[in-house]
Amino acid sequence: MLKGILLVFFGACSFGILSTFVKLAYHDGYTLGDVTGAQAFFGAVILWVLFFFQSRTSSYKAKEIKLITPRWKMVLAGTCTGLVSIFYYQCVKLVPNSVAIILLMQFIWMSILLEFIIYKKKPTGLQFLAILLVLGGTILASGMVEATISSLSLKGIGFGLLAAISYAGFLMLSGKIGNEYPALQKSALMITGACILIFILFPPMFLYNGALSGSLLKWGLIIAVFGTVIPPLFYAEGVPRIGTALSSILSAAELPVAVMMAGFVLQEQVSFLRWIGVCVILSAMVIPNLKYLRKGGR
Repeated sequence: MLKGILLVFFGACSFGILSTFVKLAYHDGYTLGDVTGAQAFFGAVILWVLFFFQSRTSSYKAKEIKLITPRWKMVLAGTCTGLVSIFYYQCVKLVPNSVAIILLMQFIWMSILLEFIIYKKKPTGLQFLAILLVLGGTILASGMVEATISSLSLKGIGFGLLAAISYAGFLMLSGKIGNEYPALQKSALMITGACILIFILFPPMFLYNGALSGSLLKWGLIIAVFGTVIPPLFYAEGVPRIGTALSSILSAAELPVAVMMAGFVLQEQVSFLRWIGVCVILSAMVIPNLKYLRKGGR
């Protein structure tokens, strides 16, 4: 259990680091299609290369794995990851970053609601308390209290909520299907699905228009590692161990990390109120896991 908690936690932290590099890529003048396309393409290439080398090891060959879920279903499920990137990055363009983060964080209650509707799994009392703390801490940590409402865009709010729904769907699917696959293969198949979807919506002109000769190659590789390789790989291994509800709470680590990166790397002003929100979210992630931490995990 503890291993699953740590994997999901660090996967969420990787998502938090990602947003800083996405902003830097936009600052260099790259488009939504460039950023999402490079992220998915390089991510798929890295994951398949890693899986190729893993499949050549003697320990891997010795395992007999009975695949139940068809590969095409894994690829189709991966479109949720592509939708998260598309919707969220578009949301960031239309509304203030603080509001965009709040909208994305709605995946916490959405994922638990989806699991309750589909699988009839009720959240525990501690999980419900943690959800309330996470949502309250999100309002503080994102700076929503200090933001102006006049700049809000209904289209931006719509994209943010769509990103949250897609993220909730990704968490649920990651924990429920294809668990018989090795984590690398599962992640590679899902990211391939994301890449196909993004390339259909945004033809990959960056591959031949010279964009890769600039800084897009650097940003694409960084964003791919932190946004497309580490999180799906860690989630593919961690979510099945601990379930969707607990994973959604731990995934809130993305916001505190994003706030810290904004303050230390982007030199954005982070108020004391926002740091209080970060502490509230961190405490919310610890509460439902105390019994596992006391036992030392397994």
